[in-house]
Amino acid sequence: MKKEKIHLEYLLNATSKNILWAAISTPTGLEDWFADKVVSDDKIVEFHWGKTEQRNAEIIAIRSFSFIRFRWQDDENERDYFEIKMTYNELTSDYVLEITDFAEADEVADMKELWESQVAKLRRTCGF
Repeated sequence: MKKEKIHLEYLLNATSKNILWAAISTPTGLEDWFADKVVSDDKIVEFHWGKTEQRNAEIIAIRSFSFIRFRWQDDENERDYFEIKMTYNELTSDYVLEITDFAEADEVADMKELWESQVAKLRRTCGF
């Protein structure tokens, strides 16, 4: 079944591009808001939740201080990915966090809710 593309945007009161970039692109940063444990060996990233859930993702594209794109290794469709992108709005001096992900049609609402929750956690842990 073909998944639907989801695009979400979150305005962050981030003052430091370094802090935001570290939060979305490093294992330590991702552990603060995205997963309980993150292990990376350059291209492959292991995400752990709780004691039993683990998924591996490949970093398929990255541009420093811009975006990081992952592809779940267990995804059937090789065109599906999830991307975390940061853009700077010069007018407001704020950063916008853009999330692109894919979900089954009946899971879109749940996926959006999950990202809302994760980004809320990011805001709390980084002080955005």
